[in-house]
Amino acid sequence: MPFSEFGRSPSWQSAESTRAAVLPETEARPQVPPGFQGKTVLVTGGATGLGRAVAMEFARRGCNVAFCFVNLGGRDVQESALLTETTLAAMGVRVFADSCDVRDRRQVVRFVEAVRERFGTVHFLVNNAGIAKDGASWRLGEDEWNDVIQTNLIGANNCLAVLAPVFRTQRYGKVVNISSHQATRPGFGVTSYAASKAGLEGLTRAAAVELGPSNVNVNAVAPGFVRTERLQSLPPEVLERARSSTVLGRLADPADIAHVVVFLCSDEARHVTGQIIQVDGGLSLDVR
Repeated sequence: MPFSEFGRSPSWQSAESTRAAVLPETEARPQVPPGFQGKTVLVTGGATGLGRAVAMEFARRGCNVAFCFVNLGGRDVQESALLTETTLAAMGVRVFADSCDVRDRRQVVRFVEAVRERFGTVHFLVNNAGIAKDGASWRLGEDEWNDVIQTNLIGANNCLAVLAPVFRTQRYGKVVNISSHQATRPGFGVTSYAASKAGLEGLTRAAAVELGPSNVNVNAVAPGFVRTERLQSLPPEVLERARSSTVLGRLADPADIAHVVVFLCSDEARHVTGQIIQVDGGLSLDVR
């Protein structure tokens, strides 16, 4: 072939086909404006810790924020919820907070109805509510085991099931479930917690399949060790071992996780679904 032939378009490729190299959209995009401004996020367990950080990150983007909470033994979560609500309102967004036990679907229905009455609809769901009751499996009582599964797994499904018809009708929705590195790398004494989070990851993938045709993205974030109230109860040597086990040599701040959650709800992540995103500082790389 003469040198002059190099760089020419093939004979079958007309100028018209070159201009139309990108295939057109096969389906009209949903009539939901881009961005976060004026949209509504529902965060379960949003009064404290990671849930609070997630709620605040959405508020920074201009989202209305609805969050629920329950009082826990030894902690006045209601007081923390009031503080979180006040902080969010000071950021210039509309806020609604109420108690709701996600284990009870009837309570979830009432909470979602109240949110929709105030904000019209819901665009984003973050299933963050979770508990842990550590102990060897042969020492955990039936009620302790059931509480963890009911809250972490069944509670998340209750919220997803109640909001799925809303998302399907508006042909738009983003769901992010908060899993854990212990779903795949459990330590000693976390059988109920690890089982609940492994189930949550299965729920994430299955729900992504079911809701994908309705333009709903479902993903999960699996944090490693995060500086929340739960970590404060661990001995210093355990925290040091956790820190040194990461590739980055540090524990996560709640904001590190919140940034990824918000990204998964952004327009930039519209083609990401059914994924479990590890946000653990490289802990899952298991470099020893």
